[in-house]
Amino acid sequence: MFKNIEKTGLITGVALGLTATAILPIMKSTLLTLSIMGVRGTLSLADSTKTTIKLAKEEIEDIIAEAQFERLKNQLDKEISLLPENKQEAN
Repeated sequence: MFKNIEKTGLITGVALGLTATAILPIMKSTLLTLSIMGVRGTLSLADSTKTTIKLAKEEIEDIIAEAQFERLKNQLDKEISLLPENKQEAN
């Protein structure tokens, strides 16, 4: 049964098995550290994006509120100028 197995193949297999048992714990800790760093980076990016979107939304709301105020102010100025007492003062 073992007569057909090449000696170099057997030695290579045993060497790979021993190497894997030595390297796997190192790889596990490294991959765990990289995974944690990746999750932290993703969460940080998500927080930054939320903050940026919130600030942009506030700026847009401010611009809209200012435009609405100016429109209302112009409309009131126009209506005030059309009042009968203001027409007499102008003459």
